[in-house]
Amino acid sequence: MIANDNRIDTRDWSLLGVLSILWGGSFFFNGAALRELPPFTLVFLRVMIGASLLLPLLRPYKIGSPSGVAGWRTFFAIGLLNNVVPFSLIVVGQTFIPSGLASILNATTPLFTVIVMAVAGEETLQMRRVAGVALGLVGVVMLRGWGVEARTGQGLGILLCLGGAFSYGLAALAARRLLKDSPPLGTATFQLLASTVMMAIIAGAIEQPWRLPMPDVTTWLAVLGLAGLSTALAYIVFFQILRRSGATNVMLVTLLIPVTAILLGWLVLDEPVSLREIAGALVIGSALLVIDGRVLNLWRRCSAAFGS
Repeated sequence: MIANDNRIDTRDWSLLGVLSILWGGSFFFNGAALRELPPFTLVFLRVMIGASLLLPLLRPYKIGSPSGVAGWRTFFAIGLLNNVVPFSLIVVGQTFIPSGLASILNATTPLFTVIVMAVAGEETLQMRRVAGVALGLVGVVMLRGWGVEARTGQGLGILLCLGGAFSYGLAALAARRLLKDSPPLGTATFQLLASTVMMAIIAGAIEQPWRLPMPDVTTWLAVLGLAGLSTALAYIVFFQILRRSGATNVMLVTLLIPVTAILLGWLVLDEPVSLREIAGALVIGSALLVIDGRVLNLWRRCSAAFGS
């Protein structure tokens, strides 16, 4: 069934802003933790600690566990597409390319989601949305710059990050079809538990984390920030927006992430903001208005009224 032309209300725009802050921090946390931890071990710790933080909340909210193999199969599929594959690809990609470039590549997620949802027949392929996402990508590039340097393996790093963005698009489709009635807290917890099992096998087989030296306090703080803020809390917000506003709309958060990162740097760290960054933010804002559609419809009605 093809979904209606979902638009985002004020509440979900606010939640998208919160989510952009939570997920934007993941690139910083990844960069800090990768100095001492190998990538698959980092992803394992991220999903394991995130699941541990959410698990005690299930009983107060009276959320029961999935029943049997059939019940868990859905969450293993979502965990694979939404955690295991993209987290692993992006964190490995960040060992080859700068965090700024990784965030730009991550911003291609809405474009992949638009295409995936259209091919699957879930949402119509509207040129307004495609044009808006493309305009948003231009704004992201203006905001952050390409950050391309002559590094060994940079092409591989770019492909890995693009693969992660594509996996997020597939995850949005799977979540829309399989998790319509699942509460956001339960969905976030169960997918992270399933991801923990899968990442324990992968990290154990490839990196044997029990043989690694104990990381320092800074690394552990980065891991806790990654697991608690950028994973556990972020996924509760993510699935809330997904249920209310749809898969394509929730993925617009990746266009907002670079904007919030620069705003936080300006507000918290007193970092200067250049004219190029201001221009990029304005382009992204314009792109989001194009995607939302209400401003364009208002403009058409006003043009028609004055033209008649």
